[in-house]
Amino acid sequence: MRRRTAIGTAVAAAVAALALGGAGFATGLGSGDGDDGDGSVTGRQADRATQAALAATHGGTANAVERDGENGATWEVEVTRPDGSTVDVRLDEHYRVVVIERDGEGG
Repeated sequence: MRRRTAIGTAVAAAVAALALGGAGFATGLGSGDGDDGDGSVTGRQADRATQAALAATHGGTANAVERDGENGATWEVEVTRPDGSTVDVRLDEHYRVVVIERDGEGG
């Protein structure tokens, strides 16, 4: 009976992960910020930075969130705006906009 319960629990967890979008599920469970290996940051603080950046650009899609030190910023969020242009939104430690610049890579 224990084996059946364990299998049922594992299946339920897998279904929940799929329903929540896998990566979003993992990010949402994080208590802090974690570096995913390519410089991008995930976690609650990164989610707050993303929300602030998207509010500043009036929508769009956040492509990456990184820690940053340019122009006195703490966060950099790369955002593709609804018009297709890409910008870097730099935020301070309180998630206030420091500067919004055209992205050097996507122009």
